[in-house]
Amino acid sequence: MPPILDRLISQLKDKGKSPKAARAIAVAALQKSGNLKKGSDKATAKGKRRGAMTPGQRAIDRESKRSGRKITDYKYNVTTNRATLKKTATKRRKKA
Repeated sequence: MPPILDRLISQLKDKGKSPKAARAIAVAALQKSGNLKKGSDKATAKGKRRGAMTPGQRAIDRESKRSGRKITDYKYNVTTNRATLKKTATKRRKKA
């Protein structure tokens, strides 16, 4: 099973989903996002790249793509699984 699928199933189970429901939701979501091949649980090239990343790297990558900022402008919060701007990045942005 691809690491990205394992991670999402684990997150869904932690939120109270049954193992069967967690797997179904995870497979559907990852197929829709292009991380898994349609109709299977095999990783695409994108899914292999994302699966090789740590959760923190994926969170920072998501935020940097969304905002258009550099990945070095973000820090990762393990508790919330979110990336937020570093304080220095915010100050640098205001001066510019």
